[in-house]
Formats: sequence, C-alpha cells, structure tokens
Amino acid sequence: MGEGMGAYMAYRVSTQTNMQFYKKSNFSVYRRFSDFLGLHDKLTEKYLRSGRIIPPAPEKSMIGSTKIKMSNQSDQGASADFIERRRAALERFINRTANHPILRVDPDFRDFLESELELPKATNTSALSGAGVIRLFNKVGETVNKITYKMDESDSWFEEKVQQVENLDAQLKNMLTRVEALVYQRRELSQCTASFGKSVAMLSNCDEHNSLSRALSQLAEVEEKVEHVYAEQCIADFGILCELLKDYVALVGAIKDVFHERVKVYQNWQHAQVVLNKKREAKAKFEIMGRTDKINQANDEVVEWESKVERGQEEFENISRMIKKELERFELVRIQEFKVTLINYIESLMQNQQQLIQIWESFLPEAKAIA
Repeated sequence: MGEGMGAYMAYRVSTQTNMQFYKKSNFSVYRRFSDFLGLHDKLTEKYLRSGRIIPPAPEKSMIGSTKIKMSNQSDQGASADFIERRRAALERFINRTANHPILRVDPDFRDFLESELELPKATNTSALSGAGVIRLFNKVGETVNKITYKMDESDSWFEEKVQQVENLDAQLKNMLTRVEALVYQRRELSQCTASFGKSVAMLSNCDEHNSLSRALSQLAEVEEKVEHVYAEQCIADFGILCELLKDYVALVGAIKDVFHERVKVYQNWQHAQVVLNKKREAKAKFEIMGRTDKINQANDEVVEWESKVERGQEEFENISRMIKKELERFELVRIQEFKVTLINYIESLMQNQQQLIQIWESFLPEAKAIA
C-alpha cells in the first residue's frame, strides 16, 4: 500500500475458530508488519516476567523492506520471495501464539485477530525511532548484566536445563549453518545444470549426425527438467528445514530470556534481603542507643522490607514453577514439529528423486538409439 519509501505491506490474517468469546467463527483482518511486532511486544511485556515463553516474531529487515519499496519490474522475483518468506514466518508466529493455552485468550491477541479497526501504530517497533534506540541500549545493558551476574543456583533441575538449552542452541545454529550451505550448493547445482543444458543444446545444433544430434537435443531438454527438480529441492531445503531451524534458534533465545528473567527476579529478592538486614541492624542500633524517636520508623521500615522479601521469594518460586511447566510444553511441541517437518522433508526428497528417475528413464531409449 502507498508508494515509494512511504509504502508498506498489509497481510491478510484469516481465522477459523470454535471459541465462544469471538463474535464469528470465520473472519479476516489486514495487519501491517509493525502490528505483528507490536503484538509480540505487548505479550512479552505482560507474560515474560511470569515465566511464559513468548513465540518470537520475525526480525525486522530494513534492507529487505527497502528493496521492495525501491524495486522495479526486474526485481519482482526477489521481492516476491522476500514477501512470501516473511508471510510464512508471520503465519508461524501467529499459529504458535494461537496454540498457547494462555496467549490465545489474551485480549490484545484477540483484538489483533478480530478487530476491524486499524490498530494503533506501534512506533516503538521502528529500529530508527527513539524508543527503538532506547530498546537497543536496554538490550545492551541486559546482555552485560547476563554476563556479569552469576546466580547461586540451588535447583539442580535448572542447572541441568540451562546447560541443555545452551547445547541445543549451539547444535541448532550449527545445523542451520550446514543447511544454509546445502541450500547454496543446491542452488549452484541447479544453475550449473541449466548452463550445461544450454551448452548441450548448442552442441546439438551444430552436430551433423542425425541420431546423435537428436539425442543431444533431448538431453538438453532433460537437463532443463532436472534443473527444475533441483530448484524445487532447493526451495524445500529452505522452506522446510532452514525456516524451522531459524524459528527454533529464536525460540531457544526466548527460553534464555525467561531464564534471565528468573535471575532478575532472584536479584530483586536478594537485594530486598540485603536491605532488610541493614534495616534490622539500624533498628537494633537505635534500640541500643535508646533513640525512641527513630525506633518506630525503623520498625515500620523493617516490616516493609520483610514484606518485600516475602513477595520476592514468592515471585521467584512462581516463575521457577512456570518455567518448568513452559519447558515441558516446549519439548512436546518441539518433538512433534520436528517429526512433521522431517517427514515432509523426506517425502519431498523421495518425490524429487522419483521425478529424476522418470526423467532419465524417458531419455535412456533415445541414448540407446544413437547409431
């Protein structure tokens, strides 16, 4: 919608549901990319502190967006690929959110799916906005805090899980790198096959031997078909495997976020305990000195910080329980998603191999007919 640098893409979000709190069972709305990011920010603000794993939204790509806005007719293919990849990523984000038993009933999520009104523009999602710059500095501060603060872990479950998540993160990133290399190699193979086919076609045109010329011409057509099969497999490598791995690298990042949130809650609890100890010491000094004018105030402060310590401990225990519950759900979903994805990928490989066999079998009689 719009023109030039002011243009933006609107995505149609269609919903089919049997939940009673929606007005209809089938409905559609149009949402901007920034609306998806705004929804993610709202859900994170509400639920991260309680230990919920928030499905990550696709990252904003300024380069990709700018290319679409400035693209001409010759760039339409690349723009269409970018739009389709982003659409698929947004769809996975919404579906993962809708599959979460708590997030799917959130009022902001329901408004996102159902409200026919245009949502308020989420200005803080812009990378160049003031809020975006502040968010960047906050992330830097959070990263420094993650590195510098070490929590004395008393729960062996968390100690084990943190290490497991770190290992999973490393292996997913390693596999993603390998699959991206595979996609690149298949794309190269497809392009080389196309070049080879053109060379064979040119050779067939200048060969005076009729049966050989005919066979070479058929081989050129075969190579063109093979090139299409390789291109389809390249798309499957990227669309099925690569995108799933990217999603799970981001999901593991979301798990790390809730782990860090638990550490922050622990920090607040321990800080309250330190302050409480100081308040008790101050109260004891006033009692020894007989400062009756200070004792009442000191006592009130002790009571106040005792309450904060209790709330801090309760919050820490609550977020610990919630993270365990969320990770249990994450593992069940992860296993199922990887199972479905691997089956789809294997089926695509088998289908493409069968196509290649049929293509070469159809050419074999022509090759044998060379006389």
